[in-house]
Amino acid sequence: MNRYTIRHTRADEVPQLMAMYEHSRGIMRSNGNENQWINGYPSAEVLADDIRHGVSYVMISDGALAGTFAFIIGREPTYEYIEGGSWEDDLRPYGTLHRLACAPSQHGIFGACIDWCRSQVPSLRIDTHKDNRIMLHLVEKYGFDYRGIIYIADGTQRRAFQMLNTRKVCLSLAEYVEQEILPRYAAFDPAHRRDHAEKVIENSLQLAQSHGADLNMAYAIAAYHDLGLCEGRERHHLVSGQILLADSELRRWFSPSQLSLMAEAVEDHRASKTGEPRSLYGKIVAEADRDIEPIKILRRTVQFGLGNYPELDKEQQWQRFVAHLNEKYAEGGYLRLWLPESPNAAKLEELRAIIADSQQLKEHFDQLFEEEKKRSATTSSH
Repeated sequence: MNRYTIRHTRADEVPQLMAMYEHSRGIMRSNGNENQWINGYPSAEVLADDIRHGVSYVMISDGALAGTFAFIIGREPTYEYIEGGSWEDDLRPYGTLHRLACAPSQHGIFGACIDWCRSQVPSLRIDTHKDNRIMLHLVEKYGFDYRGIIYIADGTQRRAFQMLNTRKVCLSLAEYVEQEILPRYAAFDPAHRRDHAEKVIENSLQLAQSHGADLNMAYAIAAYHDLGLCEGRERHHLVSGQILLADSELRRWFSPSQLSLMAEAVEDHRASKTGEPRSLYGKIVAEADRDIEPIKILRRTVQFGLGNYPELDKEQQWQRFVAHLNEKYAEGGYLRLWLPESPNAAKLEELRAIIADSQQLKEHFDQLFEEEKKRSATTSSH
């Protein structure tokens, strides 16, 4: 993945940046956008004015200029009137991204630029021409919300978009996790595959939002929380913390103190751990990992038994199933809810009622056991 250093533009770099604008203008034209950046815009004079006002930036990769953009914090006059919509949270300070361009053969410029801009202000705005299909795809891909139509100085229309920092995870962090971390879950048992990790991420982000926690930290903790299963279940929470700390890529987004706190949270997520998690983040991931949907819990328990104890017959699987549910989820079990105001409390009571009704529990087991055996047989035949 490309890494970019971002700094203010120097005056002697204007010729190189003008070449980038020409390159980007050519990409627009080749993709059917004939009506944006016309009549020599952005001109050298516009770029010089951006530099003079301290709003022009360059992106450096491997010592070379890779991209450029203008970033203006403060009210943008052309955004005062918006047609067919409105800005969200219009009193919040915002930054506006303009004149983004890249050198040939550069990839990931937009995402890296957005990440940097989001670190400066809590709200971002951007606009583009209706014919700029590439930019329209990027703003949608990276989570901007469409807000309406604005009119630039020459009176022509632009589509306007907004991103609020409080609701978004860092784009480059999400890309790294999705490409390099989540695929590792494919090697684990069916109860701990990628869908489980993604659900823990979803739950963690919701809890982090409601408790005012850092979304990026909560996201990464959830993504790494079960990676230690690669060395077995018994110490997986400790190994997962070690994997997180050893991943040097995470230093791109987190400080050493944050990484230490995150590793502790991963270690504390395990339901059988005695004692309260050491931080809010430990409580968040522990609660998110519970995901107490009664039928899902029952199915995962069957899946775990079949995946880890294939030598057991159905009756033995049933005995293991009952023993595990009683040990962990029933009244007096070791599971603890560290954020009792979460939706898990009511769902735990529902699950406990099923566990207490042996006939109902056996009916669920029989159905889930047959479904999982059939699914496993179908998968192995392929």
